[in-house]
Amino acid sequence: MSKDQAIGGAILVVCLLVAIVYAVVLLFPGWAIDVLNLNLVGGAETLRLYAVAVPVFIAFLAILFIGAWIGWTMATTPPPKPIEEITTEMQETKEEMKTEEPAETKMPEAPEEEKMPEKKRKP
Repeated sequence: MSKDQAIGGAILVVCLLVAIVYAVVLLFPGWAIDVLNLNLVGGAETLRLYAVAVPVFIAFLAILFIGAWIGWTMATTPPPKPIEEITTEMQETKEEMKTEEPAETKMPEAPEEEKMPEKKRKP
């Protein structure tokens, strides 16, 4: 087993455990309070409220963080060249290529032993 596979397996196990604990707390808050020995002012309903509110809060912060990261990236990235400038450069390059005479380059021939024999066609 490689290191990446071991890390993947650990992530899988942790996620499954968190999912099971979350489902138990959300669906059976009274039992979770008894098992975890929690003393909440409001009991099961308070635990159920926290079970929903905390993940929503974390997800909301994650979305805001992603939005802030996108904004920071957009603010610090230099603007691209205008399209007119790009097309002008492309036209200039094409004109330069047309004005230059193509150099005649010939592929060197392979030595006789490397040449493939021609196949004879059947009539």
